[in-house]
Amino acid sequence: MKQKKLAAGSLIFDSVNVVIITAIGLVCLYPMYHVLMASFSEPIRIMNHSGPLFWPLGFSLSGYKVVLNNPNVINGYKNTIFYVIAGSSINMIMTTLGAYVLAQKEFLPKKIVMFIIVFTMYFSGGIIPNFLLIRNLGMLNTRWAIIIPGAIGTWNMLVMRTAFRTVPAALTDAARIDGANDLTILVRIMVPVSKATMAVILLFYAVNHWNSWFNAMIYLPRGRNLYPLQLFLREILITSSVEVTGGDSSVDFLGELVKYSTTIVTTVPILCLYPFLQRYFVKGVMMGSVKE
Repeated sequence: MKQKKLAAGSLIFDSVNVVIITAIGLVCLYPMYHVLMASFSEPIRIMNHSGPLFWPLGFSLSGYKVVLNNPNVINGYKNTIFYVIAGSSINMIMTTLGAYVLAQKEFLPKKIVMFIIVFTMYFSGGIIPNFLLIRNLGMLNTRWAIIIPGAIGTWNMLVMRTAFRTVPAALTDAARIDGANDLTILVRIMVPVSKATMAVILLFYAVNHWNSWFNAMIYLPRGRNLYPLQLFLREILITSSVEVTGGDSSVDFLGELVKYSTTIVTTVPILCLYPFLQRYFVKGVMMGSVKE
């Protein structure tokens, strides 16, 4: 009898969880769905529409044609792809090296170094000192101003350090007995064992670079040709002027549709990364929960 009650209670609990999670998922997904449907709608009909949208109002690719023919968007794509690839590569190299050093028990000043690193999570000089630093280093209006200042994410390095510390000491000790140096241990033992955590951190870095626009706005005042895609998207979302839409006054009425189309064009590529890295998320979240 008790088992039947427990089974019934568990079924009710699971059902309520499914309903709540489904509702939350729909609330989170609907804005993206609304933008997708609006991007395929006819310009005049979508401008006159208000309220929820569950299917396209007619069918038109006018917004996508304007966006893909805009040289700013194409140039922004190229810059963003460079920032994602180069920036994420530097991020992973620096974060991995820093995490490996801090994970070593033999590294005596690690407490002091950890304090200095964690301190930067809570306190910073602010925008103006950072701008002056970038300018004095000669990186203003260059690609390095976007990549170098955020070379290491403090939180990501702490997470990776925890992942490295969960690697059994027997593996590294055996490698050292066989004559392996620190670089060999890092590349052949630490990285393969911690690949789930590293994949998640790589995704975080890549998404951050893809969505970044504020640093470019601050550090590239005269480097419009170096603007990332998101900064052009910001311009399009703020205004639908003739300058943003490419200088053709005949497409002014497409302003609202261009906003929706640009949002889809700039969002879909980064979303394609999630299915490939999804299987690493659970392992990355569970990292550190079981210790030797």
